[in-house]
Amino acid sequence: MPNFTPEDLLLYQVGELDDAKSKMITEELFSNWTLREKFDVLKEAFARLNAMKLQSPRKQTIQSIMRYAMRKPVTV
Repeated sequence: MPNFTPEDLLLYQVGELDDAKSKMITEELFSNWTLREKFDVLKEAFARLNAMKLQSPRKQTIQSIMRYAMRKPVTV
């Protein structure tokens, strides 16, 4: 039984996994009810987030962020 991380399930949900790993998850979802439960929770959260109405931030908030960003030196 392979061990899949929540990140693996998220990538599977959005179709960002390679074919081999995607096939492994698909097969495991049919036989592993625990993984299927975790995936169902992830799918529900994904659907709720997509259904939410997004609001734009206030101009004052953006200006505050920009002032802060300009004060800090960028180090990489």
